[in-house]
Amino acid sequence: MSDDGLFEVEVPEAPVTGPDPSQKDLGRPVTRGVVEDRPAPTSGDGTPLAVRMRPASLDEVVGQDHLLAPGAPLRRLVEGAAPASVVLHGPPGTGKTTLARLISQATGRAFEALSALNAGVKEVRGVIEVARRRLAASEPRRTVLFIDEIHRFSRTQQDALLAAVEDRVVLLVGATTENPSFSVVAPLLSRSLVLGLHALDDEAVGLLLDRAVADPRGLGGAVTLEPDARAHLVRLAAGDGRRSLTALEAAADAVGNTGPLTLADVERVVDEVAVRYDRAGDQHYDVISAFIKSIRGSDPDAALHYLARMIVAGEDPRFIARRLVVHASEDIGLADPTALPAAVAAAQAVQLIGLPEVRINLAQVTIHLATAPKSNAVITAIDEAMSDVRQGAAGPVPPHLRDGHYAGAEAQGNAVGYVYPHADRAGVVAQQYPPDELVGRDYYRPAGRGDERNRGERLARLREVVRGGGPER
Repeated sequence: MSDDGLFEVEVPEAPVTGPDPSQKDLGRPVTRGVVEDRPAPTSGDGTPLAVRMRPASLDEVVGQDHLLAPGAPLRRLVEGAAPASVVLHGPPGTGKTTLARLISQATGRAFEALSALNAGVKEVRGVIEVARRRLAASEPRRTVLFIDEIHRFSRTQQDALLAAVEDRVVLLVGATTENPSFSVVAPLLSRSLVLGLHALDDEAVGLLLDRAVADPRGLGGAVTLEPDARAHLVRLAAGDGRRSLTALEAAADAVGNTGPLTLADVERVVDEVAVRYDRAGDQHYDVISAFIKSIRGSDPDAALHYLARMIVAGEDPRFIARRLVVHASEDIGLADPTALPAAVAAAQAVQLIGLPEVRINLAQVTIHLATAPKSNAVITAIDEAMSDVRQGAAGPVPPHLRDGHYAGAEAQGNAVGYVYPHADRAGVVAQQYPPDELVGRDYYRPAGRGDERNRGERLARLREVVRGGGPER
């Protein structure tokens, strides 16, 4: 299994109570058994601290009060009062796998686990067949099917679950770090509760650390955690409970699992905060969205924060540069004509230099764009023009603008009467340029900020001359 849920562990095969035809080898990578049949892991058997401290009951689950309040759907599900399939989504280390096991434990159901990383349709159908046999056995038992990283299943693999979920052959618990609206097929979502888990706040992470220090399943009081070391571990976790316990265990090992743990002890084993960012998932889109909106909102400090998050998380700098080039025209345009060349220069720097040095170029253009005057007149102009074309406003090109560089063109009236602007002293002449049905249609409307203030004044005079209202001044 992957480690997306909080305190996951591969569970040893355990016999299912009563006759169970599912015991024959189906050649599939599943975990089988009922949670309460397992002996509790201990520090002596080499089990990681995060595994040993996995919550054994709802009372030990932290940070998800919105789902576990009395009468809440997840509490009712775990307590066995409302059997239903569920899709749990949230950041790593927030308890998705733990809750799946608690559902199985509370209801006395068998527990089957698949990871979408290494299971296919064959494995899914194998587990469903096992579940059907359990229901048909002399002592029927239902099955909780936990699928980790369900967003990695293809549409075909997810569709293979539909009938079994619909008929409640299995109680599906899917876990994903992505938005299920984009990664789980609609028919499966409609048959499941969709519940979001929150990243753990500092109080919840601190509670996990304190419990791990004192609990016999954890460090059993053999070490103490100094306040500044505790605060550093909370900060390093960045909302991931498993990460906090892994760091605590590493620090305790470094001092021989005895005595006080200081800030220096923690800093020796881990010194970088986790950055919650999936280049293929929600965070990728959320952070780049916040980055662009901060630039659009003229907040260079917020924009630099999101830029730093992307760089530290390993985002492709070419992707960042492309977004900056688009933004330079979309949200600034001619209010600052230097914005686009600056963004293009940064994109070229990405190609020529690369990280880590190119972070400086990206930061420079980020600040440039964030502090520039803003105008969406360019994108508005082209989008309105394209909309008119799509709706049929694409009449014939006026004859005097047509190509006249071929034999017989003049006989057809092409280019006849065209006035060459450079022949006029002002360089601007009265002349129809758009098709007849678009005469007088204004697409470009300067915002009146930055360079567009002067550009707007000149544009008004140009339109007056071109459309025959007066001479250019």
